[in-house]
Amino acid sequence: MIRIRQVSISRLGNSGNRGGRHIASLLLLFGILTPGFIQGNTVVVENAAVSSRSMLASEAGVAAMREGGNAVDAAVTTAFVLAVTYPSAGNLGGGGFAVIRMPDGTVFANDHRERAPGGATTDMFLDEDGEYVAERALQSHLSSGVPGSVAGLLAIHERFGVLPREAVIARAIELAQDGFELPADIARQFRSHHNRFQHIESTRKVFYKADGSFYEAGELFKQPDLAATLSRISDQGRDGFYTGETADLIVAEMSRGGGLISNADLTAYEPVWREPIHGRYRGFDVHSMPPPSSGGVLVVQLLNMLEPFDLSELGFHTAPAMHLMIEAERRAYADRAVHLGDPDFYPVPLDTLLSKRYASRRIEDIGATATISDDIKAGSVPREPFETTHFSVIDPGGMAVAFTVTINGGYGSGIVVDGAGFLLNNEMDDFSAKPGTPNMFGLIGGEANAIEPGKRMLSSMTPTIVSKGDRFVLITGSPGGSTIITTTLQVILNVIDHGFDLEEAVNAPRFHHQWQPNSVRFEAGIRSTVIQELEEMGHVNLRVLSEQYRIGDANSILKYRDSITATSDGRNAGGAAGF
Repeated sequence: MIRIRQVSISRLGNSGNRGGRHIASLLLLFGILTPGFIQGNTVVVENAAVSSRSMLASEAGVAAMREGGNAVDAAVTTAFVLAVTYPSAGNLGGGGFAVIRMPDGTVFANDHRERAPGGATTDMFLDEDGEYVAERALQSHLSSGVPGSVAGLLAIHERFGVLPREAVIARAIELAQDGFELPADIARQFRSHHNRFQHIESTRKVFYKADGSFYEAGELFKQPDLAATLSRISDQGRDGFYTGETADLIVAEMSRGGGLISNADLTAYEPVWREPIHGRYRGFDVHSMPPPSSGGVLVVQLLNMLEPFDLSELGFHTAPAMHLMIEAERRAYADRAVHLGDPDFYPVPLDTLLSKRYASRRIEDIGATATISDDIKAGSVPREPFETTHFSVIDPGGMAVAFTVTINGGYGSGIVVDGAGFLLNNEMDDFSAKPGTPNMFGLIGGEANAIEPGKRMLSSMTPTIVSKGDRFVLITGSPGGSTIITTTLQVILNVIDHGFDLEEAVNAPRFHHQWQPNSVRFEAGIRSTVIQELEEMGHVNLRVLSEQYRIGDANSILKYRDSITATSDGRNAGGAAGF
């Protein structure tokens, strides 16, 4: 039985004008207002919606649908605009994953994750003593994998879009060339990265004024080099990025900084259509991204482990319910470290990891007290960031897209391709540089995720669509490195098990555990008495994050019966739009 209840979220903290927008949305739902173009943190509409980290991107995606485009046209439009308006994560120099659900329920998954250059070696981030060198893996030209975003967006559009390619890139070109008013949060980001960027000439001249001064909130921010790159993509398709002038600019940048990406690497890059991960949870279909994403596997595995327990009866954010979730996460992340990698290079045991029988075995030893992470190993199976951003789209025909893109760390490697105007990723750190050594997100890996030329690095991105026929379609996902998976899980549980409406499901406080390090992080808002109970149950290293630190950014959409709710996560400045 599907239960969605409308509740007040005022107790969740400062939400700006969200309450007023919510009331307006309800008036629209009940026919008191005329449906038209609406925007806000949360909107309720009848036809179509986009929820993303940038209101300009959401508006552009909705405009594409109003001009006759479908959800894929809207998603590609949104992604290209994010490359302009949200430079810390929206990107041309990174990669991503898309899960696409057709109106008839058929689901597709597109993998345009970055690949290791042909010159990459297993020990490229180790010093002469065999120790991991974080700066080399995160802030050098060596840290960049071959970008996949442009190839993936164009492949998705070519297969499913109905608008011309020029139409879905036009708004991004306009915003890059003519500029847009810089939001306060992005202006703050430019300031906060000044010490890092001021020594990189190509980056400095993009994010700061000619005299070296800062852009202020509300000032016009123009990116002419990026506009030229986007124009080449619009005119020439993938050849406008992977060959010719843009490719030569990338290779020249690599040459200046001792990087590895070559013209041959760029020419050879291809996105991959993969079979989506599919699971069932309490009668709902769950479709998500397969490896090289670990997200879809872990979300389904976690749901399988939790399904035998009545989370609704245990209650929202009670110690018993959170204990079960932490214990399941401890086991799933242990499996991630050993069994998951690029399936084109490593035999990932998907059938076992996704089976309910395997999940049942994994939870056999969960008791009333916490287990110790060091005592938890990966299950025995037969062989078979933070700066990422997620957006969700649904169109009037019912086509739905869950899309997550990344350049790994905030502003990637920090290196702008001189003359091309976009940042390079630092995704090579997502490989396991040395067995047992954590990456920037504290995640540990081994052979399955070792560096190899042409290989795609393991990811936590989890674009997910949960459905029950045509009456219920939840589109969700998040940025956040290793917290992406637990953020996505909690949005799903909040809607299905706790019956929350989408706005409360997305904005409710979150917590995170990932096996190693053996600690649990809580957002502000989770009751101290519950945290104390968890400590009494044996959970250790419990840490409440300060107000400015947030877990995830789950820009989500829920179609329930004939109503569509789109929510931009209130933790960050973003926007939902629809009609």
